[in-house]
Amino acid sequence: MPAEVAEPTEETKHLSGERLRAVLEALVFASPQPITPREIEELLGGVAREDWTRALEELQAEYGQEGRGLQLVEVAGGWQITTRPEFNEWLEELLNPRPPTRLSIQALETLAVIAYKQPITQPEIIELRGVRSASVVKTLLEKRLIRIMGRKEVVGRPILYGTTKQFLLHFGLRDLSELPRIEEFAEVLGEEVDVAGLKRAIEAPRPVDVPLAEEDAAAEEAGDGSQSTDDGGDSDG
Repeated sequence: MPAEVAEPTEETKHLSGERLRAVLEALVFASPQPITPREIEELLGGVAREDWTRALEELQAEYGQEGRGLQLVEVAGGWQITTRPEFNEWLEELLNPRPPTRLSIQALETLAVIAYKQPITQPEIIELRGVRSASVVKTLLEKRLIRIMGRKEVVGRPILYGTTKQFLLHFGLRDLSELPRIEEFAEVLGEEVDVAGLKRAIEAPRPVDVPLAEEDAAAEEAGDGSQSTDDGGDSDG
């Protein structure tokens, strides 16, 4: 369904240059999530896409100047103003956040397999990784890093899993095309990740459909419905 574009007003008809950049800056700053091209078009009904795109690029260049504390980045299918990573030390002192709940190595490795092989079923994850994954998948769903994408039309109709917008935000990716080589992604996950094992699993051909063990099937069915297929957004933007 096409976006509902706002009726152009006298103000939006004449938005250009510095004024257009200022309006875009305010919109990006005020948006609680990365503001998408569709949202910008809805809000700036009278401004041509090429004009506001160019204005955003100019604004990004301004934020990219040396000495700035903020940056304008394209992430998870939209635009967001964030603090520059080199100032994290001072921000941590200011905010003093609680230590984040860390994912286990098994959860990180399972997340990587899902990211690179999606959409993927739990039996396929088990076959590729060699370990059962029901509880790990449940944890990743609860943290909204993965979502249910539907069911595979094979015997047993196992659930298909894929990553979410929260996954893109967590790893600073614009979309799935920005996933790096698995060796580089493993470095981001941490030193304890089995890089060689992950590489084998991700480069291996997709397993022939295998049945899910009864215990894992029961756990999967118990979790089905706890999160809709749209939960967390579409990671492809």
